[in-house]
Amino acid sequence: MATVTPGAVFPVNAPYNTNPAFSGSLIPTIWSKKLLIKFYEQTMLTEICNTDYEGELKSQGDTVRIRTASSVTTRDYEQGMNLQYEVPTPIYQDMQVNKGRYYGVRVGDLLQKQADLDLMDMYTSEAAKEMKIAIEEEVFFNSFVTEGANAYNKGASAGALTGAYNLGTDTAPISTANPDNVLNAILRMGHALDEQNVPADGRWLLLSPYDRYILMQSNLAAQFFSGDSQSMVRSGKIGMIDRFTVYVSNLLPRGTTAKALVSGRTDVSTGATVSNALPRRQIIGGTKHAISFASVMDKTEPFRDPNDFGDIMRGLAVYGRKVIKPQALATALVGV
Repeated sequence: MATVTPGAVFPVNAPYNTNPAFSGSLIPTIWSKKLLIKFYEQTMLTEICNTDYEGELKSQGDTVRIRTASSVTTRDYEQGMNLQYEVPTPIYQDMQVNKGRYYGVRVGDLLQKQADLDLMDMYTSEAAKEMKIAIEEEVFFNSFVTEGANAYNKGASAGALTGAYNLGTDTAPISTANPDNVLNAILRMGHALDEQNVPADGRWLLLSPYDRYILMQSNLAAQFFSGDSQSMVRSGKIGMIDRFTVYVSNLLPRGTTAKALVSGRTDVSTGATVSNALPRRQIIGGTKHAISFASVMDKTEPFRDPNDFGDIMRGLAVYGRKVIKPQALATALVGV
């Protein structure tokens, strides 16, 4: 590939007067719909959510109706008795596809020809990363806080059968001063899911990098923590503990003194007032049965810049998310 080194600086105007200026290799212009693929390569959502209804997703504003098997009553039988019959009531939930994010970039013809990188590929990759962060953060907060786990799978007396598992509260989070406390909280989350008859297969766990650091100081961690045959750096997967596949994320909800939980990148001081609340972080566990997520790249459009010599690429991603089985979701609150 030939390298083009300009002999003089061509005059430019905002927003193309970048510093440093572009120079380098002549590259072909290739347009492709890469954003959706790259989004899925990098997102953690496809590891912890089911995407069973994605094929029914078309555009922003759609509603996906999720049907659930109705409960059927069983009764004792005696020979010769009159049998009773029932008509099961249909059960369904609606997942609204009402979220959208977009990107838009411009590349001048001169910059495209002098670039030593595939500019559109670079911008598409960057857009995928930004989409991942923004969408994942929104889904995490609304799934784990706004909608949340079943009442028996969180709080100081979790456990649908026993009420015996302390998973922490806003005013009394589980102390991480003793590293073993983090491990014990995770084990209690597993038992809370057991009492909801949640399958052990496919369980996942999300925790912050700091809580992983605390966890790995536990004297008992080595007995429960096991490695994995494949490294999945992009998805944040780091191995297994008890029956949970463990992932690390910086986007988990957290809160500070006298403030409500906020999303991962939000300043904790902006949270709503919560009397007597202490600094705390969420640890979340569950299975893919808990949350449904669906996303498509609804529009990806390249076209010539009408105001200059160059090209424009823009893309729109639409998605929906819903906690459809809160019994399969458990949350713990830990603090200093």
